[in-house]
Parts: sequence; C-alpha cells; structure tokens
Amino acid sequence: MKKIVIINGHPHKSSFCFALSSAYKKGAVNSGAAIKEIVISDLEFNPNLTFGYQKRMELEPDLLKAWEAIQWADHLVWIHPVWWGGLPAITKGFIDRLFLPGIAFKYRENSLWWDQLLKGKTAHIITTLDQPGWYYRLMYGRPSVNQLRKSTLKFCGIKPVRVSYVGIIKTSDEKQRVQWLKKIQKAGQRQK
Repeated sequence: MKKIVIINGHPHKSSFCFALSSAYKKGAVNSGAAIKEIVISDLEFNPNLTFGYQKRMELEPDLLKAWEAIQWADHLVWIHPVWWGGLPAITKGFIDRLFLPGIAFKYRENSLWWDQLLKGKTAHIITTLDQPGWYYRLMYGRPSVNQLRKSTLKFCGIKPVRVSYVGIIKTSDEKQRVQWLKKIQKAGQRQK
C-alpha cells in the first residue's frame, strides 16, 4: 500500500485547488493508498525564517505534525496555484520553515556537496494557471516548478517529480473543470 501525503498550498478553501485535492484523494483511496493531508493555510506557524540559517527557530506543533506526515509518506502530492510566476507566500514559508539543513538535507563538512535526506520518495506537483501550461514553460521558464521541483524536492533527494498543469482557470467553464477533475482523479488512482 502506497503512503501518500497531499499538501495543499492554496490559502482559500473554495479554490479549485481544493477540488483538485479532493479528486486526487478520491482516486488514491479507491486504489488502496493510505492518505494524509496537509492544508498549509490551516497550520499555525510563523512562515518567516526570521534568522535565516544563522539560528534555528523551534518548529511549531503544526509544523512538527506536517514533517511527520512528510517522513511517513512514500509520495508527496503538492497542489498550488501559480501567482506572479511563483508559489503562494504561505507555501513558500512552509518550505522555508521545514525543508531545513539537518532535516531535509545535510551539508557535508568542508565540502560544497550535501546529503539528500529524503531519498526514496517521489512527488507530483499539480499547479493551476491562468495561462496555458506550454506558455508558462516557454515564455517564463516555469519558475514555480523549477523552485519546487529542482531547488527543493530534487535537492532533498525526492525523485522523480511529475508535474501536471491545470489551466486556464479564469476562462474555464464547468465542463472543462469536470474534465480536469477526472484527469486528476485518474492520477490519484495510478498513485502518480
């Protein structure tokens, strides 16, 4: 049985990201996966890395529980919108506070290299856009995906990392949204 944690990075519960999260979960549960969910906007924590990496901040109880879920999981599903080419601030703060040296990766002494402490896990990024995915890739170089996929998840040893673009959200109708939900539910059934 695959263990999956669904991490929802949209701060508003009536967003389409929450519908996508439910669709993925339904597919994964139907295929026999064990599921845990992290709704970042429900967590109580300071999203600012106040001291940078100079001094370690204590993790709040909600962050400790979130980290336990991430460690438990075989597969991480990140669902978030793209705002100004990047992640929502609360999602970025979540990453800044949790994916820390000594927790998600470890720098080697007197070396430029590091140890990846999350090896063996896979991930799927599902991101909503107000532009076609191909346009986001070609025109802007998909900065949110590069940040999460390459600079965070792969840096910490998580691979492969699959990406699904959902959009154009702002001009979509109910028929299109139903098709996207079916596609994401199938991804959940395949546990990818």
